[in-house]
Amino acid sequence: MSTSSGPARSSGPSRGAVGPVSTELVPRLGVADTLRVALGVLAPTVAQGAIARRPRAMALAERLDLDARAVATVQDLHRRYGDVPVRLALPGRRLALVLGPDDVHQVLQDSPEPFALANREKKGALGQFQPHGVLVSHGRVREQRRAVNETVLDTPRPVHRLAPTVVAAVREEARAVAERAASSHRLDWDTFSAGWRRMVRRVVLGDTARDDEALQRDLDALRYRANWSYFAPRDRSRRDRLRRRLAAYVERAEPGSLAGLLAETAGGDEEVDPVDQLPQWLFAFDPAGMATIRALALLAVEPDERTRVRAEMDEGDPGAPRELRRLRAAVLESVRLWPTTPMILRETTRDTEWAGARVPSGTAMLVYTPYLHRDDDDLAVAHRFAPDLWLRDGPTGPPDGARTDWPLVPFSEGPGVCPGQNLVLLTASTFLATLLEHHDHALTHPRALDPAYVPGVISPFRVRFRTRAR
Repeated sequence: MSTSSGPARSSGPSRGAVGPVSTELVPRLGVADTLRVALGVLAPTVAQGAIARRPRAMALAERLDLDARAVATVQDLHRRYGDVPVRLALPGRRLALVLGPDDVHQVLQDSPEPFALANREKKGALGQFQPHGVLVSHGRVREQRRAVNETVLDTPRPVHRLAPTVVAAVREEARAVAERAASSHRLDWDTFSAGWRRMVRRVVLGDTARDDEALQRDLDALRYRANWSYFAPRDRSRRDRLRRRLAAYVERAEPGSLAGLLAETAGGDEEVDPVDQLPQWLFAFDPAGMATIRALALLAVEPDERTRVRAEMDEGDPGAPRELRRLRAAVLESVRLWPTTPMILRETTRDTEWAGARVPSGTAMLVYTPYLHRDDDDLAVAHRFAPDLWLRDGPTGPPDGARTDWPLVPFSEGPGVCPGQNLVLLTASTFLATLLEHHDHALTHPRALDPAYVPGVISPFRVRFRTRAR
């Protein structure tokens, strides 16, 4: 069914369901709406870099507030078509945009069957540097790889079992960043990310990897190539070189590192391919750093929350591993406001039914995260810095207008949820706490950041602070 306009938005939920297959397909957007989505939603997302962010593209997106425009486009489709997914009229690829909140939960909770995580675009991208990673696996081997990831990353635990070693490395590198920034009176992305990446290499591979810039350059080059997914040829020589370097760290199995735990957990299991799990952990920490510096920006312009954060920091030993809930909430808010995974992808493994209509097998299901997190039609705090969203059982509770059933998915959801979420929040909150412990950071760019209404895009590469010792 092809149409340029759809049914009015339904008053009740239109929950996707797997069941008897209808002969009628879900609505297909007309050419004009498809172009709006392709040019206004998909193109800016691709241009900014799905696997490795492109600084120039992000600067342009910030200047033009492109994500806010994309959110408005998807909101308009939701108002006109209701909760049912809509197909895009694009040649050569079946794509459907998921609009309804209940359907988002359905797609994410029912992964990997019938909504596979290993969709064609993801396999094309991640195959550049981790062809056997868990995100591009399916079936039994995915279950095995996922189990290894969850074991090593301590998925359900807020404080990882290696926390004493992890926290020591985080604090040491964050202190160096703060001291360097104070000496120059300037904290910017280059200073921040250099220390962040040293910390990541120590946590993932061990202290001996702290200054392994050659490994970092190879991984970065492969990630930028991965932005082009299956359109870019494989750089097998660089990938093989990266793999050899990573294998050496697994063989060394440095105590207190994730590589050491990986060697202990998976050994030489060829089917799991433990070495191929490491690139995911290394590259996933990069967007975590972006979220962390933007969380610092939010705290810099919200003095009341900064006071609450510092009060929580003062409650215990700053060097002891602990769950800093308010700082974790600030990081989660940073990812909600500026999602580091703007497009969650799944692919139907069989025909699925949605409110009496059908999505065919082999359709890529697109979940546009900024729309979910910034839909002010349904979420009153959409554009506000509202860390209490993540502290529902805290003294203040969630802010007014927060819907407990709304799909806020900063780390995805369901069986495909990021297995390293708690480890990321531990490292990010500890890094922030160390930056704030003895230093003040006044935001100098973006100058007009207002926590009551934050813009749709802030490039982490352009965030700057004036730093001084307290």
